[in-house]
Amino acid sequence: MKAHLILEDGNVFTGTSIGSAREVISEIVFNTSMTGYLEVLTDPSYAGQAVVMTYPLIGNYGITPDMESKRPWPDGYIVRELSRMPSNFRMEGTIQEFLTRHDIPGIAGIDTRALTKILREKGTMNGMITTNDDYNIEEIIPKLKAYTTGNVVDKVTCEEKYVLEGNGKRVALLDLGAKNNIAQSLNKRGCEVTIYPAHTTAEEILATNPDGIMLSNGPGDPKECKEIIAEIKKLYDSDTPIFAICLGHQLMALATGADTHKMKYGHRGGNHPVKDLKTNRVYISSQNHGYVVDTDKLDPNVAKPAFINVNDGTNEGLEYVGKNIFTVQFHPEACPGPQDSAYLFDRFMEMMSEK
Repeated sequence: MKAHLILEDGNVFTGTSIGSAREVISEIVFNTSMTGYLEVLTDPSYAGQAVVMTYPLIGNYGITPDMESKRPWPDGYIVRELSRMPSNFRMEGTIQEFLTRHDIPGIAGIDTRALTKILREKGTMNGMITTNDDYNIEEIIPKLKAYTTGNVVDKVTCEEKYVLEGNGKRVALLDLGAKNNIAQSLNKRGCEVTIYPAHTTAEEILATNPDGIMLSNGPGDPKECKEIIAEIKKLYDSDTPIFAICLGHQLMALATGADTHKMKYGHRGGNHPVKDLKTNRVYISSQNHGYVVDTDKLDPNVAKPAFINVNDGTNEGLEYVGKNIFTVQFHPEACPGPQDSAYLFDRFMEMMSEK
């Protein structure tokens, strides 16, 4: 079956339908990872977005148990070529079956290089995946321009709190769309991790007197999370050590008076270099974000930049003055090959021990 990707600038790509045949409008973003497509599919930060994979062949090892959440989250999936003969001793199925089972529409066989160049030159834009050959582009484009992802954190957070047992430090993890490996990275260091829904009050979290608080990654525009930002400000005002990743990093910045803005096309992939400004050492990181903290509006008495992106100089982390708080924009729990930045979890452990 043919499928069409219609962009809000009027560009149309025609390929083959994969997964569900339903029609969807979403924000179109690209990911530059060569492997880890299952981790991309199951990353809650992609809620409200359709993902273009820039690597030309996707699906060669099928679906394995390496899922970052219980289900896939992207609205759509766009690839150049889908592997017809996946093979892996851990394989539990194919991407085609996986997309169909979870009702996610996709399209294969289009020129993803040309599509990515459009998104890089014009910026991230909305698009529609449809199997309707009789589409009316003049009717569709206004709908595309009107689409917003909205507050998708509510969609991806856990419904009720749960605990990963441990014998060490007690960590409260605020689930804004957390990947499984964040809690697991703490748990394997002995921590007892209690995962809380995104709208849990600061009072409820602090009442348990945790040794540390973790703010997770998550999807969407951080400024949509007004109620959560107010609660994070209360967590900031406590003396509890805090470590935040991705959306959590942005929300902490907003809670303390800084600002964020949308990037032209964001950082999504497993090969982004970041520099630690304290040591000048560069780490290769996994990233997935379309918004960034604006360091021009950062109060130096509140926080100072700790990491920057080597490619474009944007902020990749903050250290808070007079507080046991540090935050990063990238994903130290991810393993895109290098595991260089996993030491940040050890740094968080040291902060909790000092407390």
